[in-house]
Amino acid sequence: MLNNMATSLFTHGCIRTTCAKAKELRRVADRMITLAKQGDLHARRQVLRRIRNPVVVSKLFDEVGPAFADRNGGYTRVLKVGPRRGDSVEVCLVQLVGDEFRSDDAQPAEAAEEGGAAAGEDVEAAGAADKSGNQAATGSGENKHT
Repeated sequence: MLNNMATSLFTHGCIRTTCAKAKELRRVADRMITLAKQGDLHARRQVLRRIRNPVVVSKLFDEVGPAFADRNGGYTRVLKVGPRRGDSVEVCLVQLVGDEFRSDDAQPAEAAEEGGAAAGEDVEAAGAADKSGNQAATGSGENKHT
């Protein structure tokens, strides 16, 4: 599970998960980046044992590792987002340090919440218009659904 989460982190630059998983993922991801900084064949094979996608491994060794060449650790950032709606588990955002690694679809937490609220209002307005249209089409104000 942590290997797949590390693959997604290196692919997208930012993932959302529970805080317990995020803290463990930070250890795995930092170790992979440290190996990528070495850049030799043995380190690449050690990373390939955990990350099975060769495209992600080449991105890790070609882009991510050299970008952190002057940094001695702390390659990931864990931000607390808040409780999850269904079960109130604390959710965190795991990011690679530096903006150049985040993909275009990965948004900061504040922008995602603002975009979600605006989209929710549009859906509610469309739902109200749909309900009024259905009532006019049936000719009565009561619900025909049983």
